[in-house]
Amino acid sequence: MGFLYDFFPVLLFFGVYKWQGILPATAVLIVATLGQTAWTWFRKREVKTMHIVTAVLVLVFGGITLLLEDEIYIKWKVSIVNWLFAAAFLASAWVGSKRTIIERMLGGEFELPKTVWRRLNLGWVGFFTLLGFINWFVLENFDTETWVNFKLFGVLGLTLLFALAQGIYLSRHITVEE
Repeated sequence: MGFLYDFFPVLLFFGVYKWQGILPATAVLIVATLGQTAWTWFRKREVKTMHIVTAVLVLVFGGITLLLEDEIYIKWKVSIVNWLFAAAFLASAWVGSKRTIIERMLGGEFELPKTVWRRLNLGWVGFFTLLGFINWFVLENFDTETWVNFKLFGVLGLTLLFALAQGIYLSRHITVEE
């Protein structure tokens, strides 16, 4: 699925938060994430593990947020998801397939040396780890309004910048056949 498709529930969360507040926005996030997962399954008959993990964590942390009427749980979810992704990318270098997650995701697009795939994968480990800590810093030190703005603009912006940096790094290793 496309990058922006993945951010669709966050966009809805942001819009509903600005209009109705954090609890209605959390309910919409749950419905949008589960709907997006179901739609992906309906169209492709498969859902990536990362999307399933995200959907489960949105359901769990969003559900706790709504049940206890405490926004801290939905805020924690962002860090926990990023740290789980970091752990999965890190583990993929040693567990299971001989290919890292990033190689499985992009391996059909490029042929790269194993060391380059490992560096790319470790880059994502570092990115996800750092993004989890940045989210934690924002949720602990700023108000909910700032956190919601960070969740959309900060996370999206940092992800786009990191993907661009990875693209520049990749461009040094890709040869064009004429």
